[in-house]
Amino acid sequence: MLHKSLSGNLRNIIAALVIASSAQAEVSMTPDIPCVVPKDTPVEFIKDGFNGTEGPLGLPDGSVLFTETKANRIVRITPDNKVTSYLENSNGSNGLALSPNGDLIAVQNLNPRVGIVFPKGREKTLAENFEGQAFQRPNDLVLDKKGGVYFTDIGTRPSAENPNPPASKAGLYYITPDGALKLVATDIERPNGVQLSRDEKVLYVANTAGEYVLAYDIAADGAISGKWDFAKLAGFAQTDKGPSSGADGLAVDDQGRLYVASNAGVEVFDEKGQALGIIPIPQKPQNLAFAGADKKTLYVVGRGAAYKVNVLTSGFKGRAK
Repeated sequence: MLHKSLSGNLRNIIAALVIASSAQAEVSMTPDIPCVVPKDTPVEFIKDGFNGTEGPLGLPDGSVLFTETKANRIVRITPDNKVTSYLENSNGSNGLALSPNGDLIAVQNLNPRVGIVFPKGREKTLAENFEGQAFQRPNDLVLDKKGGVYFTDIGTRPSAENPNPPASKAGLYYITPDGALKLVATDIERPNGVQLSRDEKVLYVANTAGEYVLAYDIAADGAISGKWDFAKLAGFAQTDKGPSSGADGLAVDDQGRLYVASNAGVEVFDEKGQALGIIPIPQKPQNLAFAGADKKTLYVVGRGAAYKVNVLTSGFKGRAK
């Protein structure tokens, strides 16, 4: 009996050590990035085990939302790390934006479309096809101050489940404030994250397959032109599936710095595209957003896990993201 008791205790001790070791593995420290994070700022692990992690968005109350895409829900994290379901049956929502009147707008993947998913009773489809061709994989969006919406459709790629998908329709779109849908770019191999500069004169686009974050000049009517390579990504590499930077979600802070989720972690660039440093994330990040009452907490999600980092700067306060 004593032997069995000792064996049981030993198993419990080993299990506790494994759990502690796993939690410790989730801890990483930042390098010094002037005006962004001091050296050895901890990247705090919040929770893992989510079924898809995308689209974080800060709310006015200081909490943050993100999309648990494969689980078909939107999740909320409070400043004290409490995790609750915010919206079930989200139609596979991925990227999120918040309008000034509180409408939650999402790009959606189950029945591909862009539209308002919350509050209940105000749901509305803004776009679901272009010239009769259905969207394939809407990915990210950003809302401008005029009420227009830029969003990306990453198109399709072969997979084990679908080795011969329809021809890719990757593109960058703009829904004008009066509801017209325009295809504004087709020259991006894998358009992913999309973000605006603070003055909304420049549109940034993450090309997952490319070495650079791309940038475009924005005209008064929302049209874009003059594409250029804005920032070179340290996460770019040749892989067995082809070239990839892993460039995904984008965010800007109140000084105009651009934050990019990539294979390397969270890459930080100044307004001219010069690299400032990389915040390491234990799991490869997919998307990020500033949140908290002062927007001085950077939330990062990816590969089923959520993290946060206390930063020295505020996220841009001119829009939710």
